[in-house]
Amino acid sequence: MAKAGIARVEIPAHVGLIPDGLRRWARTHKVSFRKSYSLGINKFVDFGIWLKEYGVKTLTAWALSTDNVRGRDRSEIEMLLNLYAMSARDPKIINKLKRNQTRVNIIGRLELLPEDVRRALLDLQEKTKQHGGFLINLLVAYGGTDDLVYAAEKLAKAKKKPKLINESTLRSFLMTRNVTNPDLIIRTSGEQRLSGFLPFQSGYSELYFANKYWPDFGKEDLKKAMADFARRKRRYGK
Repeated sequence: MAKAGIARVEIPAHVGLIPDGLRRWARTHKVSFRKSYSLGINKFVDFGIWLKEYGVKTLTAWALSTDNVRGRDRSEIEMLLNLYAMSARDPKIINKLKRNQTRVNIIGRLELLPEDVRRALLDLQEKTKQHGGFLINLLVAYGGTDDLVYAAEKLAKAKKKPKLINESTLRSFLMTRNVTNPDLIIRTSGEQRLSGFLPFQSGYSELYFANKYWPDFGKEDLKKAMADFARRKRRYGK
């Protein structure tokens, strides 16, 4: 079925997103990080709608890594987290999610977040839990290696016998256990690496690296990414 200007092509059911380059965009345009992050959040909401128009069912996006939480300037992280909390409570965003029947699922080391921010994000998850048209997995205070360590700790506590541990068992102990394997992962800013994004699920994901910072990534850029995906031959090791 044709979607958004592409005639009869393969559409990824699940898209992963690493929205990179916000701080570099701010420096290039000589604006504050706050303005750049605000633009990035609004772009993200629109991006989800664009994907839904194509027929994509799931978006998994990296909002904040554990490395960011532990390593970046505290004032910057607090500012970003406050923006996330404000956005999670924003009636315009909540109504847009409702109109587009978008469910939001929050995943990560939420205990690393301030209580107010954690509550705002989980409230958004609760408010959208009945929506069924589109799913957004929002990775907050998440790291891929951290996810694997988390699963290993849970396995150890469960005292699983090694011979009974297989791929399905390990997946069931991940923070991201309910996240399906992305068909396509998009990273903006020109960086060509995943930096620990969904290591368990991304083995056969198609990768698309856009040479634009996230605030500049537009609908035409997504169209190029989707067209590129449609040209890929996916063999899954066969």
